[in-house]
Amino acid sequence: MSESTTAATGLTSQYAAQVTNDLEANTKEQERITAEIAALQEQLAALQHDHSVLVNVQQVLGVAPAPVQPAAAPSSAAVPAPRKEASAEPGAGKRTRAKKTAGTQGATTGKRSPAKKPADQGAATKAAQRTLVELVRSHLAEQSEPRSAAEVATALDKAHPERGIKATVVRTTLEGLVAKNQAQRTKQGASVFYTAPGAAEQMATPANEEQPSE
Repeated sequence: MSESTTAATGLTSQYAAQVTNDLEANTKEQERITAEIAALQEQLAALQHDHSVLVNVQQVLGVAPAPVQPAAAPSSAAVPAPRKEASAEPGAGKRTRAKKTAGTQGATTGKRSPAKKPADQGAATKAAQRTLVELVRSHLAEQSEPRSAAEVATALDKAHPERGIKATVVRTTLEGLVAKNQAQRTKQGASVFYTAPGAAEQMATPANEEQPSE
């Protein structure tokens, strides 16, 4: 009976260790996915903001903002018109009308393209610069001391007040960077601090060099 009990306890300990490892992996994966979702939501909000700005600019410039939506309507409306007159007109009439509609669409698109190009380029640069993950990574790389999620959030909020950065989103982003080995997490009592991988090594080397001198 003693051998069976020891074997059972060994199996339970092995299962418990596997369960804890699986739970840790699951939580890390959840943190990574939440960070990615937050970044994607932020990019979507930036794109929606840029879209509204472009629409307003288009209306101010008077580049015919109304025909932007009906641009697809002529193609769908031009289909039934030739079908009704197919009995009276030959096939050449259909081709000429199709060419005319294509020419009018090309002319309208050609007029709109010059006004959209500079705005689209500005939107692309804004979207490339407005990634929370990149902002958090660069901020950690510039710091020489460990920073908490609240400190990083306040610093980024001051640098980018128009974004309305929240500490919860910054914390999830930092955890995602830790899961990707792009940041390091350290605990000091009950508080958690984050540093860039290179900065953590640089702070550890001077402490190791000063110990022999003491």
